Amino acid sequence: MMTRREVVVGVATGVAAVAAAGTTAQQVVALPAPEREGGMPLLSALNRRRSTRAYANRPLPTQILSNLLWAAFGVNRPSGDRTAPYWRHIMVVDIYAAMADGVWLYDPGTHALRLYMPDDIRAHTGTQDFVAIAPLDLVFVAHGERMGELSVPDRRLYSSVDTGFIGQNVYLYCASEGLATVFRGAVDYQKLERILRLPEEQFVTFAQTVGYPAS
Repeated sequence: MMTRREVVVGVATGVAAVAAAGTTAQQVVALPAPEREGGMPLLSALNRRRSTRAYANRPLPTQILSNLLWAAFGVNRPSGDRTAPYWRHIMVVDIYAAMADGVWLYDPGTHALRLYMPDDIRAHTGTQDFVAIAPLDLVFVAHGERMGELSVPDRRLYSSVDTGFIGQNVYLYCASEGLATVFRGAVDYQKLERILRLPEEQFVTFAQTVGYPAS
């Protein structure tokens, strides 16, 4: 089993590899510092939490995007730990943000977005029409190679649980901010993994659409 140090080194190496393969300094966008205080009381957010499948074609402000990604799976302690729990203290899930200007990999350590590919693939992140209209489709990708001692079904099980924690964070943030969201399993997984050109042991767990409600 990999130690925590080995995993941290692996994460850093993976991010560096992405940067070396397809990004330049101009293609790394530092997000504004997330707002860590305020928002709606938790019980009120739970009361408003719901799934929405009709979206306005309206971009998200940069500060909202920053807050959303931090709430989803950002760093909330000096130790580098995150806003959502994760399996055996091993970070196996990455968040890819599919937007009109390309697919961006969220780097929680630097709270930045790294351009992964310049294509607008929103329409391919799910099988429903609204995924192409909403400004943001989150794609959750698991690193199977970091769970080497587990069988393939168990890798999918545990990474799906981790993704669910992240997805609920997104739901609560959206409820607090008046945004719409829906956590989705209606995905052509093989097609999306081919489009993303994922390494063999990485796989998509779920996707989640975020935006402003159509009404």
